[in-house]
Amino acid sequence: MPHYHKLGTIPHKRHTQFRKPNGSLYAEQLFSTEGFSNDYSILYHCHPPTQIIRTDAPVSVQPVIAEEKMLRHRSFEGFRLKPEQDYLQSRKPILVNQDCQVVLAAPGKGAMAYFFKNADADELIFIHEGKGELVTQYGKLPFGYGDYIHIPRGTIYQISFDTPENRLFIVESFSPIRYPKRYLSKYGQLLEHAPFCERDIRTPQDLLTIDEPGDFVIKTKKKGILYGLHYGHHPFDVVGWDGYCYPYILSIHDFEPITGRVHQPPPVHQTFEAANFVVCSFVPRLYDYHPQAIPAPYNHSNIDSDELLYYVDGDFMSRKNVTRGMLTLHPAGIPHGPHPGTVEKSIGKKETGELAVMVDTFHPLQLTTTALELENEGYVMSWAE
Repeated sequence: MPHYHKLGTIPHKRHTQFRKPNGSLYAEQLFSTEGFSNDYSILYHCHPPTQIIRTDAPVSVQPVIAEEKMLRHRSFEGFRLKPEQDYLQSRKPILVNQDCQVVLAAPGKGAMAYFFKNADADELIFIHEGKGELVTQYGKLPFGYGDYIHIPRGTIYQISFDTPENRLFIVESFSPIRYPKRYLSKYGQLLEHAPFCERDIRTPQDLLTIDEPGDFVIKTKKKGILYGLHYGHHPFDVVGWDGYCYPYILSIHDFEPITGRVHQPPPVHQTFEAANFVVCSFVPRLYDYHPQAIPAPYNHSNIDSDELLYYVDGDFMSRKNVTRGMLTLHPAGIPHGPHPGTVEKSIGKKETGELAVMVDTFHPLQLTTTALELENEGYVMSWAE
């Protein structure tokens, strides 16, 4: 969870009178996760955030499942996904299960002409290519290459890109995305052994307060349906807020790798966790320094998790023919490991410049029709001598 943060003007006590210069009340809104039993923020609006003036016909955006069950290694060329100018239209689910959806997107330059709210899922947006700005009720967050943007479910936002070509790797989580528990003190502070700390977390700045009547559409996703909800006042009419539930950014370049004399297991790369899946960051680091160390990862069996790796940049000594934006899926039930010849080749290497994001899920992932369009055929046979 993020640390406590506040912006703008707020009253001394929560749930008390907070009046505008004209004497009328600001509208208080509690924005919470898991009912009233976990993290929350309190926002103060110029107008109640409830004034819907009309609605659009709902549109299905449910992923189309192509393969529900399978047991073979798969590989996908993420950069084959064709760019689309519109942000929401560019987002294509690739692999999904009951806990999360893995999405690729290649949106164009410019800002959204609408607002978006994911009412189902926390979003973790990894910026592979491009830069721009996320604007929410909490303020502004500039972003760029290598940033993880965490957007709590229910956050209303607009995202704009300054660059013509943009590539995003997105994880939608149906449970809250957190920092790993083992990194946290019992009071919630990131501990000394954690690979990042609060100084690395970028919080919203430059709070906007737009007190403007009109017709503002918030495209809201709920249970695979996109609803167009039109509100009578600009949603960014917040004069102040405070709390622990808000969007933030952590750069993969600020993740400090944990190394050892012999090869370290994947949990040392863990960056986030949610119910039934984790997200890990593989970053440039020194290799193992035991005189007999083998830097390449050992063969291992996925007994209880599907392993999805998204290749960002750099060289990957355990894989052949890796391209930027490639995804590999190694499902639970069959072992996998380095490609032939890469183990011996890795001996004596001192460091790696690889950059990758891994998602390990504890329920099987299903392939969408888009995934099949991006697939590298024959990947399962790539371990043959």
